[in-house]
Amino acid sequence: MTELIATGLTLRVGRATLVDGVSFCLRPGELVALLGPNGAGKSSLLRASLGLQKRSGGTATLGGRDSERLNPVTRARLVSYLPQIRSIAWPNVVRDVVALGRFSHGAAIGTLREADRAAVERALDACDLLHLANRRCDTLSGGELARLHCARAFAAEAPLLLADEPVGGLDPFHQFRVMDITRAFVGRGGGALVVLHDVALAARYAHRLLWMKDGRIVAHGTPDQTLTAERLAAIYGVRACVDGLRVALEGAA
Repeated sequence: MTELIATGLTLRVGRATLVDGVSFCLRPGELVALLGPNGAGKSSLLRASLGLQKRSGGTATLGGRDSERLNPVTRARLVSYLPQIRSIAWPNVVRDVVALGRFSHGAAIGTLREADRAAVERALDACDLLHLANRRCDTLSGGELARLHCARAFAAEAPLLLADEPVGGLDPFHQFRVMDITRAFVGRGGGALVVLHDVALAARYAHRLLWMKDGRIVAHGTPDQTLTAERLAAIYGVRACVDGLRVALEGAA
């Protein structure tokens, strides 16, 4: 079983502490939402836990190995990472962009092996992109682009997925579509850690919530255990009414 485990993870840049002694784990079969205000350290936590940014203290292991010691190919076979900024350098067709997810398996566009082609088709199908497979990516809508990036990540068929605000800027329908795709990935045995700003969306989809503020995880548990009006006031500084997993924001606290 491939797990991502961070213990006492700390990241400092100059005099600023971006991540302060954070411990968490991600296992296959669960969808975990990372919540917190802007500047809480969520993106820094993802990068440091994956070994993409050198940590200042603590440990982070991916598949039992120090994440900082993994080469890019090995890391990509263990975890797919969707950063907050996801640019496409050239207007290629959808199928070729999704095929980039197979590079960790030694594939290259135009020289895909049968296993690679099959993985690309499965990713396109999972993200409802088969009918767009031959379209140029610069003709896609925002929701279609979001699904394209998910498909590229899924094509690697890595056991874990870390996604930084995958639904940012999308309308509610496409937010649900992307989260449905992510939940289906988890249902097939994957593990996903997703940074979200929509608390209600996180509560609807996640098995566990990690609440982050000022570089620290201040609470973690199921939505039933951790989603309260008091928590929202402490984390975001807002008044809210919480009824089960339903959240209504009322204004600044």
